[in-house]
Amino acid sequence: MSDISIFLRPVNSSIVDYDFGAKGDVFGKVLDTYREEGKLPSLEDKSVAIIGVPEERGAVLNKGTGEAADFIRNKLYRLSCLDHKYKVADIGNIMPGHSLKDTYTALSEVCGELIDRQVIPVIIGGSQDLSFAQYLSYKNSGNIVNIVSVDSSFDLGEASENICSRNFVGKIILHQPNYLFNFSNIGYQTYFVGQGSIALMEKLYFDAYRLGQVRQDIAEVEPIVRSADMITFDISAVRASDAPGNNNASPNGFYGEEACQIARYAGISDKVSSFGIYETNPSLDQNGRTAHLAAQMIWYFIDGVYSRRKDSPVGSKKGFVKYRVFIKDTGHEIIFYKSKKTERWWMEVPYPDSKVKMQRNHIIPCSYNDYMLACKEEMPERWWQAFQKLS
Repeated sequence: MSDISIFLRPVNSSIVDYDFGAKGDVFGKVLDTYREEGKLPSLEDKSVAIIGVPEERGAVLNKGTGEAADFIRNKLYRLSCLDHKYKVADIGNIMPGHSLKDTYTALSEVCGELIDRQVIPVIIGGSQDLSFAQYLSYKNSGNIVNIVSVDSSFDLGEASENICSRNFVGKIILHQPNYLFNFSNIGYQTYFVGQGSIALMEKLYFDAYRLGQVRQDIAEVEPIVRSADMITFDISAVRASDAPGNNNASPNGFYGEEACQIARYAGISDKVSSFGIYETNPSLDQNGRTAHLAAQMIWYFIDGVYSRRKDSPVGSKKGFVKYRVFIKDTGHEIIFYKSKKTERWWMEVPYPDSKVKMQRNHIIPCSYNDYMLACKEEMPERWWQAFQKLS
C-alpha cells in the first residue's frame, strides 16, 4: 500500500478546533480528521474519506473555487448525524502541485489507493477538470468505468485545447489507455450545448438527459446513477437562486433538494465508488448558501452509503423476481429482474455472439417505467442504447 500522506496536508485548525459545545451528534465530532502533520487517520475500517482539493487553475470563468473545501467543511462539520456507526475520515487537502498535471497525479494516486482499499473518496474541489484525475484513479482497477456527470453542459471542448473545466470529458474520451465504457450526463440545458456535441454523444451511444426531462420525474435518475462507478457534480447544474456561489450559475437548473436527492441516489448505489462536487466559489457565495448545499449533498451521500442493501442480480438471482417480455416489432425478448429486498429493477441486454463468448448477457439498472413500456410493446430507450453500445 502506498503512502498517500505525502500528497496531503491537515485540515485547517480553525475548523477542527471549533467548539461544538455539548452537542455530540454533529459531523465535527464523529469524523476521524487529519489534524496533525504526519498523523493521517487510519483507513482500515473506513467506508468514506473526504478529500479537499484547493486547485482552480483549470477553472473557466470561475476563479475562487480553490477555496471551496474549507468553506464546505465549515458547514458539514455542524450538520447533525443520524444513528449510523460512522466510519468516515476527513484526510485533509491535496497539496497543489507545481503544475496542474502534478495536482491531477496527486489526486488520482490518493483516490486510487482509497478505491483499492474499498474506501469511497468524496472530493470537494476545486474546478471540475479535477474529474479527469478522479477518472485516472481507476487506471489500476482492471475494470471499465461508467461515469455520470450532473452538469448543465457536456464539457467536451476541443481536442487541441489544454485541459480545463470545459473540456475534461473530451480529454477522458481521448485518453489512452481508455477504460471508459459509458458516460451519462444528467441535467444538460440545450441552450448551453451545441448540436455538434449532441450528435457526438449520440454517435458514441452515450446517454444525455435534459434538465426538463429529468425534473419531470426525479426518481428516474436513480437507475442512471446506479450504473455509475464515479459521479462528478458541477454545482452550476443547480439554479443560481439555490447555489449562487458559481460564476457560471444560471436562472435554471436543479433545485437544492433535487441535488440532494441525486446525491443520496449515488450513496445508495452499491456500484458508486467515488463522488466529487466541484465549482463551488466562496468569493461569490451569498450567506454561505452554496457551501451549505454542498455540505448537505455530502450528508445525503454518506447517509445513502450507510443505507446500501447490496442487491444485484449479477451472479446469483436468488431474491429476485424474473419477468420476460417479448416485443413483437423488434423480435427481442427482454428479461427483467425485480429485487424482493428493495423493489429496484434491472434488465438483461444480450451481447453479440462474436464479442463475448462466455458471458451472454449484460445486466443494467432500469426502472419500473421501463418494464411498463416493454409491456406495452415499446422498446425502453435505456435497453436500446445499451444494446447499440454492445453491438
